[in-house]
Amino acid sequence: MSSGVAAAPECLERFAQLKMSKSLKYILFKLNDRRTEIVIDKTSENPDYEEFLDNLPSDGCKWAVYDFSYTSEDGSPRNKLCFFSWSPDSAPIRAKMVHASSKDALRKSLDGISVEIQGTDLTEVAYDTVLEKVRRFSR
Repeated sequence: MSSGVAAAPECLERFAQLKMSKSLKYILFKLNDRRTEIVIDKTSENPDYEEFLDNLPSDGCKWAVYDFSYTSEDGSPRNKLCFFSWSPDSAPIRAKMVHASSKDALRKSLDGISVEIQGTDLTEVAYDTVLEKVRRFSR
């Protein structure tokens, strides 16, 4: 089911910047206050994964794209673009419903995502959990 919400043009511009120039490490997206458009909430150049997790609210929904760096099984450095759909159990039910029905509008407009992560609590988005999923999709 689609909510009829679309991603703002700035979302695609910043995603292209993250993907091509590697000048950003992650982008957080949210619905605008009227719930009519997906907008950028925050961008960061900081590679600290814990800082990224600290920006996921305990009581609200967000989407994010994170340029996930890791070492492959053969020891070579790798990066994968990960799409996060963050919808914690403590978020209001209506917010979670609109978030879920609006996700595809954003996700389908972001070309080049390797892995999709759904998170309802921090264990589902912990570094080791994401690393396991990234490695599984890299084979």
